[in-house]
Formats: sequence, C-alpha cells, structure tokens
Amino acid sequence: MQRRSVLKSIGGLLLVPSLGLGNVINPKKTVMRIAHLTDIHLKNKFDAPAKFVKCLHHLQQQNPKPDLILNGGDIVFDMNKENIGTINDQWQLMNGILKNESSIPVHYCLGNHDIWWNENDKEQAIYGKQYAMDQLKLTKPYNSFTKGGWKFILLDSVHLDVDGTWYIGKLGEEQFTWLENELNTTDPAMPVLILSHIPILSITPLLIDDVVNKWEVLGGDMHTDSIKLISLFNKHPNVKLCLSGHQHIRDRVTYDNVTYICNGAVSGAWWEGNRRETAPGYGLIDLYSDGSFEERYVNYLG
Repeated sequence: MQRRSVLKSIGGLLLVPSLGLGNVINPKKTVMRIAHLTDIHLKNKFDAPAKFVKCLHHLQQQNPKPDLILNGGDIVFDMNKENIGTINDQWQLMNGILKNESSIPVHYCLGNHDIWWNENDKEQAIYGKQYAMDQLKLTKPYNSFTKGGWKFILLDSVHLDVDGTWYIGKLGEEQFTWLENELNTTDPAMPVLILSHIPILSITPLLIDDVVNKWEVLGGDMHTDSIKLISLFNKHPNVKLCLSGHQHIRDRVTYDNVTYICNGAVSGAWWEGNRRETAPGYGLIDLYSDGSFEERYVNYLG
C-alpha cells in the first residue's frame, strides 16, 4: 500500500499523515476584532454628537463587525474644574448616544479629562475619579479580563503630580504591584494587550511643539515610569500590544518585541479638523490565536 500525502482539515487543525500522527499544524486563526476609540471629548458643540454617531455607525458597518470596543479615555469633553451641571450634561449625552446608537460592548480606562479636579468642591464624594467611575460602573480605575484567548489589562495612567496642581502619567506603587501580579499569574502562553490613556512609549511627545532643536518630554505626555514598565514587560514575552491615546496623534513604536500604538482621536483636534497629520478616527485590530495581530487606523469622516 502506498503512503499518501493528504491534508485533511479536522476541527481547524491540519493533519499531515505522511509525516506521522504527531505532526499537527495549528494555523493562525482570528479570534477577535476590537475597535480602539479614544479621546472622544463629547459635548453638545462643534456638531460633535452627530459626528460621534457617524463614527459608531461606521464602526458597526465594518465586516466583520468588532466584538468589543476599548475606550481609551477622555470620554467627555472636559471635567477639569467644570461645574456639576456641565459635567452631568456631557455624561448624559454620552450615555444616551451609546445606548441608542451602538450594540458593541465597551471597556473603559480613564483619561485626564474624565477627572474632576475642581478645588472648590474637594469635599464632595464625587471629587476626583469617582464621578466617572460611577458613570462607567467601575469599582476600581484599573482592571483586567480575558476574552478569545487574550488577556486585556486596562490601566489607570493619570495621577495628580506631587504638588497637586496638574497630572502626570504613571501607575504608582499599588497599581504597579497589581500589574506585576496580573502578569505573573497569567498563563505565559496567553497573549496580553494593555490599554492606557497616556502612552507608555511614544514619539508623539516630540511632535507637540514646533521646537525641534531642544526636545523635552513632559510627565503629562508620556508615562514617567515607562522604563520600569518596559523592564517588567521584558520578563513577560506574552505582552504583545500596548494601546494608548491622549496625544490625538497616531504613531506605532516597536521596542523589545512589544508594539506600542498611540492612536488618533475620535474628536481629531477636539472636533475642529485634523490634529497635525492625523485625521479623526479609530483603531481596528484583529487578534489572532498565535498572539499576533493586524491593525489599521480608520478615518470615519473621509
């Protein structure tokens, strides 16, 4: 009897009889499509509500339709030092549009504009991050979940500086210890995607100003603990992708086998056109079973 080299597909696996039963090839398989929406900055001005609805409709018309949305923060236009009436209006607008115009599940992290730092209202229970957390039904400003064989870690990257007057990008000791434990207890074979508002690593801070002969990266433009985080990721090769926003400018940096993508804003230049060369848009990312991914940036207005 002649031995035959026949490829048979069984349950998504390719068996190669001529090479022996032990040779099984597990092909790359799409397990999930996610959308990365960040820096929406929604308010009832600049025709922002209609443009945001257009973005959500555009997103849901993609084929295949995304399985979930990762919202990277700066959800409403601005909570910094605003009065409570303005804040309520912005969140009611956001919640109403999401309820009526989208059927895709959303997971959130907080941006600097989602934090109420009105010094005149420090005594109120909703001061700081609590108001936004209540709106998003978050018990903590950072969390994790697994889906489609991937681990998702959503960080809280916005904290007041030591003088309490402005914010910087960092985790702090408590959250860093939590992140360390999350990675230590995750199956090394499970790929990890990390979401933050402020970039962990990016070239976009070099493009904020027009001065090119003396670059300076401010603590509010990129994580101040980026070296510590990069060293942690080096111990966990299953960390594949870090997504962020904040800068309203898109870039992609690969360092030490980790890809860092800072995406452009849904709002572009705060609903007034492009932010430098980056048009208003969202990220579309296909995740695969082998830990790889493909991504592109989608201009929903163009």
